[in-house]
Amino acid sequence: MTVIARVTLACLLGAASACSGALVEECARGELDRRYCDRDGDLVADPSPEHLRLDPDVLVFAYTPVEDPAQFRGVWAPFLEHLEGLVGRDVLFFPVQSNAAQIEAMRAGRLHVAGFNTGSVPLAVNCAGFRPLAMMARADGSFGYEMELLTHRDSDIESVQDLRGRSLAFTSPTSNSGFKAPSVLLEAEFGLVAEEDFDAVFSGRHDNSILGVLQRDYEAAAVANQVIDQVLARGVGSRDELRVLYRSVSFPTTAYGVSNRLEPAIAAAVGEAFRTFPWEGSALDEEFQEEDGFIDITYEEHWDVIRTIDVASGTSWACR
Repeated sequence: MTVIARVTLACLLGAASACSGALVEECARGELDRRYCDRDGDLVADPSPEHLRLDPDVLVFAYTPVEDPAQFRGVWAPFLEHLEGLVGRDVLFFPVQSNAAQIEAMRAGRLHVAGFNTGSVPLAVNCAGFRPLAMMARADGSFGYEMELLTHRDSDIESVQDLRGRSLAFTSPTSNSGFKAPSVLLEAEFGLVAEEDFDAVFSGRHDNSILGVLQRDYEAAAVANQVIDQVLARGVGSRDELRVLYRSVSFPTTAYGVSNRLEPAIAAAVGEAFRTFPWEGSALDEEFQEEDGFIDITYEEHWDVIRTIDVASGTSWACR
């Protein structure tokens, strides 16, 4: 008797626990949630079986949570118009308020195309069936950002060791540069452990952390340096007001991709949209001035360093 047959029989006999996730397919899946398969070993969910695929009249797109989601509706409008031309249907910009809400929306089939921030990509891949396709990069193909530990220029915190006995603002537990990477690096390189050697607070977003340091609400903060430039471009402060205590190696940026449940032909068109979007002079070009377009990516290659940090920090990719 196959596993599927045994589970079906157990359900018919009233074993409620056996009915949870019933008829889950036997397949190779690695770290993926049990609803997904990874037969080719590329660490991401295979396209779903035909009866589970999504072919929506309106595609829903969500950019990673930011302080003012509405601001990015206009930034992404030209790309979404370009995408509409390739998929032959409307595309809706959906502002999300948290990483958790974004992941849950894709897991539930309500979100079809998305940009997940660096640190939340492994959870999105393993729990929500996210298939990364593209990432912003510079003209020479280089990409990435660094995690910086910041304090105010007038602070008496002059080195990382001066954080001992003080407070440090993280962003959210799913953020790579806003929590996981600094936690691992502070302990490994400086012997500093959160809540033992310094107090940890959570701001919710990189924007909040940067503004908090500028306004002296936070003694120090761990942030992605690409966001620093975006925040300062709003005229709220300058680099001269900030002191960099530490700068990490480079990490990949936001990953853009699709749900594994999206019809393969539509998913392919989404990938083509990233490859062919006319970047120069667009609203995206104006917002992300250090980038020159999108490049193709794979989760297996480009997120290797992030998975290593997750393992070192004890991060779980299991669905909550």
